[in-house]
Amino acid sequence: MFKILSFILLYTLTLMSNSLSTIEIKARTAILQDFLSGEILYEKEPDRSIYPASMTKIMTSIIAFDLIKLGDLSLDDKFIISEKAWRLSTAGYSSMFIMVGDEVSVEDLLYGIIIASGNDACVALAEGIAGTEEEFAILMTAKAKELGMENTNFSNSSGINDPDNYSTVRDILKMSHYLIKEHPEYYEWFAIKEFTWDRTGGDPITQGNRNPLLYKNIGADGIKTGYLALEKYSLASSMERKGRRLISVGSGFETKSSRSRESSKLLTYGLTNFDLVEINKSDRPIDKVDVWLGKDKLVNVYVNEDIYKTIKKAKKKLLKVVLKYEGPIEAPVTKDQIIGSFRVVYDDELVGEYDLLAANNVDKVNIFTRLIKSLNYLIWGDV
Repeated sequence: MFKILSFILLYTLTLMSNSLSTIEIKARTAILQDFLSGEILYEKEPDRSIYPASMTKIMTSIIAFDLIKLGDLSLDDKFIISEKAWRLSTAGYSSMFIMVGDEVSVEDLLYGIIIASGNDACVALAEGIAGTEEEFAILMTAKAKELGMENTNFSNSSGINDPDNYSTVRDILKMSHYLIKEHPEYYEWFAIKEFTWDRTGGDPITQGNRNPLLYKNIGADGIKTGYLALEKYSLASSMERKGRRLISVGSGFETKSSRSRESSKLLTYGLTNFDLVEINKSDRPIDKVDVWLGKDKLVNVYVNEDIYKTIKKAKKKLLKVVLKYEGPIEAPVTKDQIIGSFRVVYDDELVGEYDLLAANNVDKVNIFTRLIKSLNYLIWGDV
C-alpha cells in the first residue's frame, strides 16, 4: 500500500523566477555545503591536494574539545611552555607571544589558537596533551580518518609548511562540519573578533581575528584562514542566516582581498540560488497508520532523524513524501518497530529513503474480539 502525502510538512516549491546562474570562483579549489542537509552546492576540484596551512588549527582545536567533552581535559588545566613553543613566538610567525616556563591555561591557549592563530599556542597545547607535537599529530590524523577525511595527513599542530601536512577542501569541510555540529558551544569562539593575552614580562597584547568575513555584515561566524607562500591564501568559512547555515572552503586564492571577496561570493551564491526545506523533525509524528486486530485502530509513525533537502530555486518542481507500507499493520505493534519506509521524492526522483517507525505500542485485542473482527471481515470486508 502506498500513501502519498503531497506537500507534506506544508511545503510546495513555488520558486522564484530568477534563473540559476553558474559561478566561477577564483581559487584553485573550493567547495560549498548546506550544513543541515549536508548537500554540496558547489565544488571546484574538491579532492585536489592542498597544504591546509592554519586551517590545520581547526583539527588542533577539535582534539582539545573532544577531550574536554569526555572529561579528560579541562579549560582550567595549565601547561608549561617549552622552548620549542616559545621559538614560534618570534617574528615571522602568527603568535600568541607566550614565554618559556609560563603556565598557561587550556582556555587561553585555545583562544590564542582560534582568534590570534598562534603557532606557539598550538605547540604548547599539543605538547601538554600528548607529550610531543609529533604524538599529537598522530591523534589528529587518527581523528581525520575517523571523520572520513580520506586524503588528509597531519604532521604538525599549526599548519606550518611541511610536505607531509596535507589535505583537501572536501576533507577540511568534513572537519569543519564536525566542529560545528559536535561542539557548538566552543564554535562560538571562532566568531570572537579579538583576544587580549596578558603576557608575562610585558604589556598585554591584543590581536584581532584574521577571518575577514567576520567584519562583513553577512552573518559569518567562522572559521579559519590560512596562508603559505606555495599554497597562497585559504579560508574555511561559515555563515548562518535565519536558521540556515552554509560552510565553504577555498584554497589557492591569489590575494587577501580575493580570498575575502570570493569566499563571500560563494556563500552568497548558496543563499540566493537554493532553498533549504525541512522535511522532518525526529521528535514529531508524521501520520497515523491503520492497525489490524489492535486495541487501538491507529498507530502514530515517525522517522528518527531530522531530514532536510536543498532545492534549486530556479526549477518549479513539486517536493513530496511517500509513506510505503503494507497495511493495515497487524497487532501487536511495538514502539520503534519498522512499519515501512519514508521516501522523499523530488521531480519524480527518489532523493532519500528512511525507516518508518511506530511511535507507540499497540496491544492485540483478546481472542473473542479477534474472532468477531475476523468474522466481520469475512462477511462484510470490514476491518
